Amino acid sequence: MQITSILVSFVSVLWVTAFSTAGCKANPDSCRLWAEPQMPILSMDGDFVIGGIFSVHYYMKSEQNTYTTMPAQPQCAGSMEFRQLHLARALEFTIHEINNSTELLPGITLGYQIYDSCSAEPMSVKVAFQFANGLVSVFNDTNACLKSAAATVPAVVGESSSSPSIALARMLGLFGIAEVSHSATCACLSDKNQFPTFFRTVPSDHHQAAALARMVKYYGWTWIGAVRSDTDYGNYGMAAFLKAAQEEGICVEYSEAYYRTQPRIKLERVANVIRRSTARVIVAFITAADMKFLLEELVQQPPPPLQWIASEAWIIHPDIVRFNICAGAVGFGVPRSVIPGLPEFLLDLSPAQALKLPILTEFWERSFSCSLKGRTGSSEFMRECDGSEDIRALQNPYTDTSQLRNTNMVYKATYAIAHAIHSVICNHTQCDKTNKFSQWQILNQLKRVNFTTKNGYQVNFDSNGDPVAVYELINWQFKKDGTLDFVPVGYYDSSKPRGQEFRMSSAIHWLGHQTEVPVSVCSESCPPGTRKAVQKGRPVCCYDCIPCAEGEISNKTDSLDCMHCPPDFWPNANQDSCLPKPVEFLSWDDTLGIILTVFSITGAFMSVCVASIFYKYRASPIVRANNSELSFLLLFSLTLCFLCSLTFIGRPSEWSCMLRHTAFGITFVLCISCVLGKTIVVLMAFRATLPGSNVMKWFGPPQQRLSVLTFTLKQAIICVIWLKVSPPFPFKNLRLYKDKIILECNVGSSIGFWAVLGYIGLLAVLCFVLAFLARKLPDNFNEAKFITFSMLIFCAVWITFIPAYVSSPGKFTVAVEIFAILASSFGLFICIFAPKCFIIVFRPTKNTKKHLMGKVPSKAL
Repeated sequence: MQITSILVSFVSVLWVTAFSTAGCKANPDSCRLWAEPQMPILSMDGDFVIGGIFSVHYYMKSEQNTYTTMPAQPQCAGSMEFRQLHLARALEFTIHEINNSTELLPGITLGYQIYDSCSAEPMSVKVAFQFANGLVSVFNDTNACLKSAAATVPAVVGESSSSPSIALARMLGLFGIAEVSHSATCACLSDKNQFPTFFRTVPSDHHQAAALARMVKYYGWTWIGAVRSDTDYGNYGMAAFLKAAQEEGICVEYSEAYYRTQPRIKLERVANVIRRSTARVIVAFITAADMKFLLEELVQQPPPPLQWIASEAWIIHPDIVRFNICAGAVGFGVPRSVIPGLPEFLLDLSPAQALKLPILTEFWERSFSCSLKGRTGSSEFMRECDGSEDIRALQNPYTDTSQLRNTNMVYKATYAIAHAIHSVICNHTQCDKTNKFSQWQILNQLKRVNFTTKNGYQVNFDSNGDPVAVYELINWQFKKDGTLDFVPVGYYDSSKPRGQEFRMSSAIHWLGHQTEVPVSVCSESCPPGTRKAVQKGRPVCCYDCIPCAEGEISNKTDSLDCMHCPPDFWPNANQDSCLPKPVEFLSWDDTLGIILTVFSITGAFMSVCVASIFYKYRASPIVRANNSELSFLLLFSLTLCFLCSLTFIGRPSEWSCMLRHTAFGITFVLCISCVLGKTIVVLMAFRATLPGSNVMKWFGPPQQRLSVLTFTLKQAIICVIWLKVSPPFPFKNLRLYKDKIILECNVGSSIGFWAVLGYIGLLAVLCFVLAFLARKLPDNFNEAKFITFSMLIFCAVWITFIPAYVSSPGKFTVAVEIFAILASSFGLFICIFAPKCFIIVFRPTKNTKKHLMGKVPSKAL
């Protein structure tokens, strides 16, 4: 649309140029028609004349032209915008107030020329040429069509909307004439490279777009629709809003444009898009005139209830508030104000005064639907006014002074121009109307103005010609009589620090009555424990909620990613928080731990009992024949073996880890050493019975004790080296299970651990081989065969222990180790001592030397 404005301006220049003096000579009638200047709707002479241009009518019409005939003079048509007439007369009121001031421009009279642009760029361009050149028509015998005079205005108040303002600013900028707009909000007008002479008292849409996006985000609306006017105002404003919305993570389901002069089929298409959409919030960056057409189309087939987010162009427009379909609308508007004396000025209008000016005549007749007496020309109303009409009884935008918003912008703009003129021609309290100045001087002074109006508002401009953005947040709420009213519910001030721009003052009525904020999302929020996964081919606001993977959590709504729990933690069932992993070890109160403890204590108790029996019957042949000293030492070592299994139960600690492995290694070596000693004694005893053999003197009791001590000492040395180099230590096993911690003892040095086990295994194999060789010795009670069975059990247990130990999970690893200790201990205990105890207790007749020295039957083994 900016390109359109440039083209309109360019064509307008060509249009004026085409009707130069030479063109007029060729076609004087057409030249007279087009060269006739546009007449102001309100005017007054003065020492300095301020220009004004407002969109009092909606349309501009002209007769159809052909290639051979020139078009007729354009005329404003359509319904009258009473609100715009109100603004035009506010300019008139302000100039009268300035003229009556003794402080501002004393002795100087300001005049005004106020024009109707008909909301059309061509008319704005034409008026701009009149402001710049002071064109008047002079038709004489020489057919001279145009006569140029000096520029008639130092500055202009207007235009009412953005597109005409762009066209006007381009033209006036060529001549250095300042334009101060009261309601043109397009952010593009802040570009001083293109519009060096443009100022405004209304905030730029750059601020409004950002404020709207933040408000939409604040209420959690991530799925919205968007409609706009297909003009510079709508296109630039919506572009700024969409950019801000994207930064806030808001998605737009659709973005439609419409302009009131476009074919009706376009309007119907936009309305149908709104009806079919799933977004329940719609942002409308649209002019009041376009919004009116759109709402009239929508009410024919109303869509589901929509929450309208309005731009300042229509949120406070009285013609739109009659549409209940917009109940609950929220938007930013220019703050309300009070201008003392303005209501009385507007209402000071009689039929006689109305007849003096065509624009006031039209206003009177349209307001009361009657034709004024004494008017010239025809009227569209058949009924004649009878004099009973009272303007004070009117209820229309012209007389409404309760919502002085843009009116105050006109008031501020006019005062800004007056202050700029004062700075140029006045020194202290003296003003010289004969001072010559250029429009560029006025322009430079406008950049510096900084004052407070009579009604208390600060006026100044930044480097872009814009004021500080201050808005009221306005909500359409139902009154008691069922009509909608504009209710301020908050404020926005761009001068505040970021995050503090908003200030809510009262509750918003959503959709006109409900207090609960409506929901407008493409997808429902993902609860904690899930993450968002964008749906392919759709906006980022449309997503699926995917549960977090194993071991991951999300602890907030709408998480984009899940995060891993720390190593010692694991997600709860909802996967929205990390809980400490349960620590698992073979505890004393565990069922398995209790069973193993019972067996361990039972084995130790049985060993003590057998030792007691052996001590009681220590003089009996069976005890004496089986080397009672090694037997007692073996029972002692078995007791320690049973008890050392208890060190594997309970929470691992630094000392318990070192104790359990060293105690196990040393006690088992002591045990196997005793068994090995007994086996060697059996073999030596048999050799001693042979004629001429004196072998027993080489393996008597001292040698037996020394052998046990030597074997045990070697294991002790291995254990000391192990503990010195890399001892066992408590270890949290996090790899075995994902959801729990296995607390176990790490062996530290694997070499040390397997050296201990290897040494035990070596002695066990040696003992087994010797016992196997002595199994058929000719004794009636041959202990070697029982040792063979015991060592067979011992080796079988520890051979199966290795794969079971490696493959057992968690606390069962410890249980397997305890089981191997107990099983091998019970195997030794039962095989070696059970037969002896049975004979001592239950078969005492066999506990004789004669029986022991008898021949063993051939099938004994």
